[in-house]
Amino acid sequence: MPQDLQRVQCEIYRRMSAREKLELVFGTYGTGKELSLAGIRLRNPDASEADLRQIWAREHLGEELFKSVYGGQPK
Repeated sequence: MPQDLQRVQCEIYRRMSAREKLELVFGTYGTGKELSLAGIRLRNPDASEADLRQIWAREHLGEELFKSVYGGQPK
């Protein structure tokens, strides 16, 4: 990113309230999660929504944390 654009972007962020920054972060995270779920749906067309959420969780939490949170449930 060119330096002048980066400066403008930093100034915009500086002027944002904490709430606006959090909304931006959570919105971006949500978009990323939806894109990830779309890819999982393509690879698992017959999976239920619950199955898709578990696959997503397994991929993003890692096996050890997934097992401790979900009790090692399959898929």
